[in-house]
Amino acid sequence: MVTIVKGPIMGITTIVLATVTALLATTAPALAELPTPIDAATARVYLNDLKLKAPHSMNGYSRAKFPHWAQQGGNCDTHDVILARDGTNVKTDEKCRAISGIWHSPYDDMTITSASQIDIDMVVPLANAWRSGADMWTTPERKQFANDLTHPQLVAVSAGANRSKGDQDPSTWKPPVKSYWCMYSRAWVQVKHVYQLTITDPEKAALTEMLDTC
Repeated sequence: MVTIVKGPIMGITTIVLATVTALLATTAPALAELPTPIDAATARVYLNDLKLKAPHSMNGYSRAKFPHWAQQGGNCDTHDVILARDGTNVKTDEKCRAISGIWHSPYDDMTITSASQIDIDMVVPLANAWRSGADMWTTPERKQFANDLTHPQLVAVSAGANRSKGDQDPSTWKPPVKSYWCMYSRAWVQVKHVYQLTITDPEKAALTEMLDTC
């Protein structure tokens, strides 16, 4: 079970990720599914509310400034939780590592049977978040963002799709499976809205195009 407590910290929602139990051995228990993004109509409203701004400098950026993966109880961290959540028939060892299971990568419609071929994608990449406002956050706030199990920010995808995307926004990278554009754009807009991150003009145009597929 994932226990979540919310409260304000410096203008963004604080998510305190608490105990995840019984993920140690045998078959992983059923967890909450990927948080469903806001609907398309709400996403369009949120998109228009997001501030348009040129990207911030990458000076000082480091992935280490977004501590991940956070411990979630027992031997499990955020990475382990997402692998168990997004897979089918996932079995874990005594260290909570996935040793078998089946995963469907929604970005490229691949079925994968080895956890080593799965990456946990951050829908809004860390570097993009830095360029759009996270450079002004505290380290605890960046840790919260990088380990968010409440909003549609983390998803298990093929390593190839994740690495092809890198830190690009929708103006330069979209999921190869066009039928996933609706879900992806809704998730992207929701995360930017929750964390009060900015967007660029090309990013907004691309997200509008993607929302039009809904």
